[in-house]
Amino acid sequence: MRDRYFRPTKDWDLLIISPNKKLISVIELKSQVGSFGNNFNNRTEESLGSAIDLWTAYREKAYPNQSAPWVGYLMLVEKSEKSTKPVRVSEPHFKVLPEFIGGSYLDRYKILCQKLMLERHYSQCCLMWSKQDSTFGNVAEESSIDSFLYSFVGHLIGQLNEFK
Repeated sequence: MRDRYFRPTKDWDLLIISPNKKLISVIELKSQVGSFGNNFNNRTEESLGSAIDLWTAYREKAYPNQSAPWVGYLMLVEKSEKSTKPVRVSEPHFKVLPEFIGGSYLDRYKILCQKLMLERHYSQCCLMWSKQDSTFGNVAEESSIDSFLYSFVGHLIGQLNEFK
């Protein structure tokens, strides 16, 4: 199945394909522990690249005769002093969008998830934090694990006929 457009292969973390080879859903799982400065931009580019590649392949009929797949992005970020303190922005040539000023890396991930869903790159995003003591939680309700799972399960229920 030709399921990419800009590159030859993509290994999704969770993939559901029906018995008659229809793409039902894909999920990308990512995490961030430390090195926030370098890795936030990399994670942003990865999330966009994967989604744009998939949706362009869909537009170009890589998945013929089927409805749109459900595309999920789940991000787990370490909650620490470095991920929660405000990050300085550099504006050497152009102004930074106001929502990025004064925010932490967790705030930036929240904005990323909101925009990925707003622009319909992902059907649903989940953004969670975890600490070294094994505690964890949601960053925002719209990107909570409950919202993610309800959206995913709802799509799967809508696709049950593909498995008969």
